[in-house]
Amino acid sequence: MQVLPGAEPFRHEGGDVGVLLCHGFTGSPQSLRPWAEFLAGRGFTVSLPLLPGHGTRWEDMQLTGWQDWYAEVDRELRALTARCEQVFVCGLSMGGALALRLAAEHGGAVSGVVVVNPANKVHGLSAYALPVARHLVRTTKGLASDIAKERIQEAAYDRVPLHAAHSLRNFLRLLDAELPQVTQPVLLLRSPQDHVVPPADSARILSRISSTDVTETLLERSYHVATLDHDAERIFEDSLGFIGRLVPSAGREGTTTGG
Repeated sequence: MQVLPGAEPFRHEGGDVGVLLCHGFTGSPQSLRPWAEFLAGRGFTVSLPLLPGHGTRWEDMQLTGWQDWYAEVDRELRALTARCEQVFVCGLSMGGALALRLAAEHGGAVSGVVVVNPANKVHGLSAYALPVARHLVRTTKGLASDIAKERIQEAAYDRVPLHAAHSLRNFLRLLDAELPQVTQPVLLLRSPQDHVVPPADSARILSRISSTDVTETLLERSYHVATLDHDAERIFEDSLGFIGRLVPSAGREGTTTGG
């Protein structure tokens, strides 16, 4: 199947500190590519996978669920831990939720977590109708390109498959129960003006995790896809500083693969 231009996965072979980046629901690696390239340029080993059903057509996503998306990032994490001495997991929106579950499930194999506008639940009255509505209606309007910066577009679907949305709802409810298992250092960056994920999601996550080393940063000039917005450089620099504080040594330069 044809991958959307820019939505290809990205990998970089760097030093012995690895970083796994997880993109969001209906999105693609394009939304995190500048972040991945920034970290690769600092010598880290970087993995930014394309989640199953994403980056092609929404009809492909209709056939997938949270178990498929989580299995992909879980596989990438295991590959990084086999290759690197320490690994950090990062994510945007649903990708943040995936990163948090990796931290909860893998414990000491994850050295730290960086999440940007992480999702905690599917909002709106329609969320409660999903178990029935998904059998009656295939899609609803998309959530892509919530970006304050002009002329910047996210490579994401303009439709949301309701079967996938129902699966996401189930996943986020499962994760909420597992959040107390997250004990690693956490950097959470959020946009006060977010038209996709409300501030209540970040507040809920911070109230549920067991981490004692927690930093919360506000991205005042950006909307939901902050990694492509006005505060992108701050996200990149803050994540670098966060990792550098926890692991003063950095990896060697390496080679890049990806579209």
